[in-house]
Amino acid sequence: MKEFMTENIRNVALIGHGNSGKTSLASAFLFDAGAVNRLTKVEQGNTITDYDSEEIERKITIFTALANLEWNNHKINLLDTPGYGNFLWDTKAALRVSEGAIVMVDATAGVEVQTEKGWSFAAEYGVSRMIAINKIDRERASFANTMESIHDFFGRSAVPVQIPIGQEASFKGVVDLIKGKAYLFAADESGKMTEAEIPADLKGEYDEARQALVEMVAEQDESIMNKYLEEGDLSGEDIMTALKKGVTSGELAPVFILSAAKNMGVQPLLDAMVSLIPSPAQKGSLSATLGGKEAPVKVDAKEPFSGIVFKTLSDPYAGRINLLKIVSGVLAVDATVANTSQEIEEKITSLAFPMGKQLNAVEKAYAGDIIATSKLKETLTGETLAAKERQVILDPIVFPASSISFALEPKTRQDEDKLSTALVRITEEDPTVKFKRDPQTKELIISGNGQLHIEILVARLKKKFNVDVILKPPKIAYLETIKGKADVEHKHKKQTGGRGQYGHVKIRLEPLPRGGDFEFSNDIFGGAIPKNYVPSVEKGIQDARLKGVLAGYPTVDFKVSLYDGSYHEVDSSDMAFKIAASRAFKKGAKEAKPTLLEPIANVEIYAPEELLGDIMGNLNGRRGKPLGTDKKGKISIIKAQVPLVEMLDFEPTLTSITGGRGSYTMEFSHYEEVPGMLQPKVIEAAAKEGRTQEEEED
Repeated sequence: MKEFMTENIRNVALIGHGNSGKTSLASAFLFDAGAVNRLTKVEQGNTITDYDSEEIERKITIFTALANLEWNNHKINLLDTPGYGNFLWDTKAALRVSEGAIVMVDATAGVEVQTEKGWSFAAEYGVSRMIAINKIDRERASFANTMESIHDFFGRSAVPVQIPIGQEASFKGVVDLIKGKAYLFAADESGKMTEAEIPADLKGEYDEARQALVEMVAEQDESIMNKYLEEGDLSGEDIMTALKKGVTSGELAPVFILSAAKNMGVQPLLDAMVSLIPSPAQKGSLSATLGGKEAPVKVDAKEPFSGIVFKTLSDPYAGRINLLKIVSGVLAVDATVANTSQEIEEKITSLAFPMGKQLNAVEKAYAGDIIATSKLKETLTGETLAAKERQVILDPIVFPASSISFALEPKTRQDEDKLSTALVRITEEDPTVKFKRDPQTKELIISGNGQLHIEILVARLKKKFNVDVILKPPKIAYLETIKGKADVEHKHKKQTGGRGQYGHVKIRLEPLPRGGDFEFSNDIFGGAIPKNYVPSVEKGIQDARLKGVLAGYPTVDFKVSLYDGSYHEVDSSDMAFKIAASRAFKKGAKEAKPTLLEPIANVEIYAPEELLGDIMGNLNGRRGKPLGTDKKGKISIIKAQVPLVEMLDFEPTLTSITGGRGSYTMEFSHYEEVPGMLQPKVIEAAAKEGRTQEEEED
C-alpha cells in the first residue's frame, strides 16, 4: 500500500447491534474497493474481519478487527466492532481511535439496545456518525418504520439522503436526494450500479424528502441558510458543503439504504465516507497532559510523535501485538519511544497495517493512521507512546466495570500450573477481564461482562493455552456486624509449670455506621495494662474479627474500646493479651446482636419496553429494589439494587425473557443486612463448608 498523509486518511468504526450486518458490510467494502478478490460471507466463515475460531463457530463478532482499503485516493481504516453487550468494551476502544462511525440499523428490527449504546459511545468521543439502514431487501423490512425508530432514538439529527426504490424482495435501488438521480443496483452481488431517472411514483416522496434535507442542512451554515431563504432551494454542492459541516460537528447523521449481504447500495456509502467523514486532523486536537498539566496534541505529522494503544493481541508466533492510533508525528521502524503511562522506553522493531489476521509490513506511518507493532516489552491497552522529547500522556480509555463473576477451578494439577500465565495473557488482550483469589472464600474468581464473555474466555483458555477449567457460581462474600452494645471481659490464665500465661482485658463493643469498618480505642487510664501490650490487644481483636461469630465471615462496622484489665509482672505476654482480646471479642460479639450482611449491586437493564412488566416482576422475586425507569425510543432502562446472590443466574433468565434483546450492567454498591428469615440458611451453608469452628476456650 502506498503512503497516505493525514488529510487522506479516514478511520471508520462499524457499530450496531449484533447481527445488524457490520461484518457483511466490511466484506462488501473490501470487495468493491478491490482489496479482496471475492465477496466473503459470514455464514461461510471466510470473512476478513471475523477470523477468530470462536467468531467463525458462533457467527458473531467478538473482537474488533481492522482492515483497510483505498477509495478515491483515500485510505479507509475499517474497524469492524462487536455488537453484543458482552463485548461492547471493544467497540468503545475502537471508537476512541475513530473519527467516523457507520451505525448499522436492521430494517426489520429498527434501533436495538446495543445500537443505542454504540451511538452513545460515539457521542462521548465526538465521533461523526452516518447511519446505514441494512437488510432493506428482507421480509418485513420497512424504511418508514425504521426511520421512525431512528428518530425516536437519535432525534432529528438523523436525516435521510436517500429513499429506497422498492423494499423487501422488490428492492432494486435508491433515489439520491442530493444529486436528484436514481441508482439501480445489480442483484448479482457484483456491487455494480447504473444511473436512472427517478421513478414517477416516487416523485412526490422525493420532493418531500429533499425539502426536509435542504431545510436541515441549511441550518448548519449561515451563508447557505441565507441563500436558501433567497432562492428557495440549494444546489447539490451547497447541500454537500453544509452536510459535511453538520457531520463533522455531530449535528447531522445522514441516513443511507443498502443490503450489505447482496452488495447493493454499498458504493454510495463508500463515496460518502470519503467526502463527509472528517480526516483525523479535521477533528481538532486531542486531550493530553504533560507534566500533570493540560497539553492538547495537534493531529499533525510535523508534530512530535504520540500515539495510543487501543487493543492488544496475543499471537502464538509473533507474541504480543499492539494496535495503536498515531495521533501526531511519524512512527518508523527502529525508533525508540517513551511509554509515558509507565515511564519506560520501548523499541519499535516492526510496523504493519492489519488486514484481519494478516499483517502487511511497512517502514513508517503518519499521524492519523492506525498501525500494528509487535514485541513491545511492557506496553498494554490504553497506554500512551510518545517521543522522548515531548512525553505527553493521552487521555486513557475508560472500560466498563465487570458485571458477572464465576469461580474458576483447574481440572488437573497440570492445568493449575499453566492457569496463571494463561490468565495474564488473556487480560493483556482483554482489559475488562479481572481475576483474583478471594481472601474469604479462597476461590479463584474470574470477572467479565456477561456469561457469554466468560464462556468464550474458557474456550480460549482451552484452544489457545491448552488449559481446562471448570466454571462454578462463586461463593458470596458475606460480612458480619453487630446491632447492639456489649461490655465484656476475658481473663486468659494458664499455669503449666515454669512461666505461665496471663492476660486480662475489659472491652466495650458498639456498632458503627455502615462502611465504618473497625475502630479501636485505648481508654485505659493508669497502668491497668502496660502500653506495650495494647497493640497486642488490638491485634487479637483484628485476628478474631476475620472469622466472625455467626458464619465465619469477617466482622465489620464496629468499635472496640479497651477500658480496663490487669496483668502479671512475670506471666503476661503479647500472646496472652492477644488470646484474651480475641476471646473477649467473640463473647462480646455474640452478646451485641450479631447479624449478617450481604453485597448489594447496582443493576441497569436495557430491554424492549413491552417486556418491562416481566422484568420488574422477575426483579421483585430476586428481592430487588427498583430505583426508577427511563425510556429511549422503544427501549426501557430499568435501574435497581439487587442482592448479589440473587443475580448469579440473572443473565440466562434475561435472555429467556427478552429473546436475547436485553442486556444489563452490574457493579457493587454496598452491603445490607440479610433478612432474618434467610440468615439461618446462610449460617447452615457456612457450617457445611467448615467456616464455623469453635476454638477451645480457657
